[in-house]
Amino acid sequence: QVQVTESGGGLVQAGGSLTLSCAASGNFLRITAMGWYRQAPGKERELVGSIDSSGTTKFADSVKGRFTISGDIAKNTASLQMNSLKPEDTAVYYCNALVVVGSQTLRREGQGTQVTVSS
Repeated sequence: QVQVTESGGGLVQAGGSLTLSCAASGNFLRITAMGWYRQAPGKERELVGSIDSSGTTKFADSVKGRFTISGDIAKNTASLQMNSLKPEDTAVYYCNALVVVGSQTLRREGQGTQVTVSS
């Protein structure tokens, strides 16, 4: 089994910062990438950003310049640093990991952590 665990959500005022952490554990060979999705009430799920095993990061246009991802994929951890937060960033954030199990690459997701940005 593979477990993905997020931490670090909470309530922050607009313009503030939060850091979400993610860690994967369990029986797998390696992780090829980690990333965060978010979902706000009444809105579609959105891929916020990701980092792969080479350290390459990608971000949604809505967060570019405000969010960064750091991590050590080889150590199965990653962090999402969120700066200049806006009320529209309010959502449940889910960490995802692409894990190699045998000959398959599987996507595993954490339970989610709430981020609320007040205006």
